[in-house]
This record gives sequence, structure tokens and C-alpha cells, in this order.
Amino acid sequence: MTRLIRCFALAALALLAAGKAQAHPHVWVTMKSELIFSDDGRATGIRHAWTFDDMFSTFATQGLESKEKGRFTREELAPLAQVNVESLRDFDYFSVARANGKKADLGAPVDYWLEFKDGLLTLHFTLPFKTPAKAQTLDVEVYDASYFVDFALAEKEPVTLVGAPQACKLAVARPGESGAATAKPGEAFFNNLAPGSNFGAQFSNKISVTCP
Repeated sequence: MTRLIRCFALAALALLAAGKAQAHPHVWVTMKSELIFSDDGRATGIRHAWTFDDMFSTFATQGLESKEKGRFTREELAPLAQVNVESLRDFDYFSVARANGKKADLGAPVDYWLEFKDGLLTLHFTLPFKTPAKAQTLDVEVYDASYFVDFALAEKEPVTLVGAPQACKLAVARPGESGAATAKPGEAFFNNLAPGSNFGAQFSNKISVTCP
């Protein structure tokens, strides 16, 4: 079992022991994303910055060696960053992209690193498109199908376009803003959830770009 999954489990157990986790989710992530375009107007990748909640951040860094107590450099966090991105591969990096309505395949993360600031871990990584997409519509969704992890767009500047044609327009929709149901059932529901269920899709964060 990888360190990332161990941290998920530890965080969940701690929350349950404290009587705070009556239902999913158990890990919370505040996200910012950038959609990256090439000079010829093709979308080439998605750059994510995911900030984990304080409890998960504490567990994830517990026992890590550092020169200064309570502070970690990018180099000291590099092994944990590698484990994180390798673990996320099994979940397709919680990211789904579509170009002109068709699924756009994403490659393995590049330029990944961890930052520790104000007691919180932030994972930075870029998901390149296997085939750069010159599309009139580009849609990206970020969510955990099992809803073990809750993703929420940052309040300020949650998504930006990098190098996109000037005429492209960006829109974002948080869970519930697009009319999807957002009722959260009890823990028993999740314990009996069938493998492969896509329940968490109704809590997805949606990013849409339209270009002429």
C-alpha cells in the first residue's frame, strides 16, 4: 500500500475516532488549475495545484526528515511527491478531459512537486494531452468517483488560461451550480457502494473553454 493511500486511511480513521466523519468525504482538496495552450492555439496540458486539508497534510508529513522542524523544502518532499503522482495514476488523476465532446487522453504527470506552506501540503503537477487538441470546445472535470476525496475550486482565480487564443472564453461550475444533485447520503451508503460506481461525478468541478 502506498504512502498516499496509507495517509488517506489514517486521516479517515482519525476523523472517525474524533466523531467528525459521519459520511464521505474524508480528505478535502482546494484546487487551482491552468489550461495550457501552444502558440498555434492547441491545448497541450492541464496544470493542477491541489492543496490538502490540514489533517491530511499533518499525516502525510509525519516522520519526514527535514533540516528545520515544521518546514520542508521541495527537495525534502520530492520522494513523497513521486509516491503521490504514482498513486494517483490508479485514479486517472481524478481528471477527465473532452475535446469537441470526445475524450482527450492525458499522459503521465510532468513537472510535479510538493510545497509545504502554513501547515498545508500543495501538490503541483501538469497532465499533458497525449495529442494536443485544437478544439472549439474543451471540457475538464475533476472529481473522485467514490467521493472519498472532496475537490473544491478555490474561491479566487480557480482556473486560468495560459497562452490561449484571445477569443477563447472560460467558464467554471462548482458542484450544484450546474443543476446536479448534491445530496450527501450517510456512511452506510458508501460502505455498500458497488465497485466502479461513479457516484462522485455529481460533485465534479467543471471547467469549459470555447474557442472560435
